[in-house]
Amino acid sequence: MSTWRCIKQCGACCNLDPSDRPDLEEYLPPEQLAIYMSMVGADGWCINLDRDTRTCNIYEDRPSFCRVQEDTFVAMFGIEPEDLNDFAIACCREQIEGVYGERSLEAIRFDTELGIFL
Repeated sequence: MSTWRCIKQCGACCNLDPSDRPDLEEYLPPEQLAIYMSMVGADGWCINLDRDTRTCNIYEDRPSFCRVQEDTFVAMFGIEPEDLNDFAIACCREQIEGVYGERSLEAIRFDTELGIFL
């Protein structure tokens, strides 16, 4: 069984374009939605992403909705703790494919690092 983990220098989750996430209001309370919207740059990418290194400039202080952790996913999506790993893997894979493509270097690196062989 694969265990979710973030792959370095990916940044797919930093593509925050609200048009790709029409249900934001369903899982983010108004105060967090305001923070989310303030982070969206003109091109739909997070303003805190260093595009050269694909690292987060506020990683230690990033909002809870940017964290893959049990309490966040329970609150946002109603995911049971025992389902978090599989849900996180599926969400990341979907986001990576949507941003970079199914056969992108990022998708291959994600699968390889998690030991997923499709």
